[in-house]
Amino acid sequence: MPGRRPVPERQEPGEDLRSAAARLRRGRVTLPPDGGHTADSGLLAVRGDPAEDSWRALRIMSEFVEGFDALADLPPAISVFGSARAGRNDPAYQLARDFGKAAAEAGFAIITGGGGGIMEAANRGCREGGGLSVGCNIELPFEQHLNAYVDLGIDFRYFFARKTMFVRYAEAFAVFPGGFGTLDELFEALTLVQTGKIFHFPVVLFDSEYWSGLTGWIRKRLLAEGKIGPSDDQIFTVCESVTEAVSYIHEVLARRAPAR
Repeated sequence: MPGRRPVPERQEPGEDLRSAAARLRRGRVTLPPDGGHTADSGLLAVRGDPAEDSWRALRIMSEFVEGFDALADLPPAISVFGSARAGRNDPAYQLARDFGKAAAEAGFAIITGGGGGIMEAANRGCREGGGLSVGCNIELPFEQHLNAYVDLGIDFRYFFARKTMFVRYAEAFAVFPGGFGTLDELFEALTLVQTGKIFHFPVVLFDSEYWSGLTGWIRKRLLAEGKIGPSDDQIFTVCESVTEAVSYIHEVLARRAPAR
């Protein structure tokens, strides 16, 4: 399929990308002086200055270009989402770490938001598995640093530019317990699959107990009342183990038609 790369049996991360990380991780985004205003909040302000919008468009374009350039040679990757608040003693942290390692050993890079919690765990596991560990950081009203396990780090000011990278350069999503941000990424992926914007894109949710309320509501209300299609509840799957998740991802990706 155009725009998607075949999954190799095993792929070593390129040294060119690892060396680029030293340049990109220097943290070009700093906390605004007022401690609260960000580029996103300025763009979305109801009473923002219209005269600045044209210049913002150029800054936004440059952010996309920089992200595309930095990730253009990325190996097949999986984007991982989950709570930044998960501590290292949280079972989900260890599960995400194990998944990152297994995915790396299967030939995937790992892309996260670059922060702590589940993001750190997945990046950490990826590095332990010999894969390329990517972090797409975001400017927030409270400061967020790239975690220590990111090899290739990119700072973004705009959420929508950052979110594009998560989808554009990923073969699949792995979603761990999290909050609003995690739900945002999950439902964006489901919407893109449902509307045919991306194809053969596995979406894996870890921890059936955590997600049971949501998945039950999707099936008992959305599906039962015809608000989604008959097979739309099959766009995602829930897994308990790393082995199950990696196998499912390979299974879905194998359905892709061979490139012509």
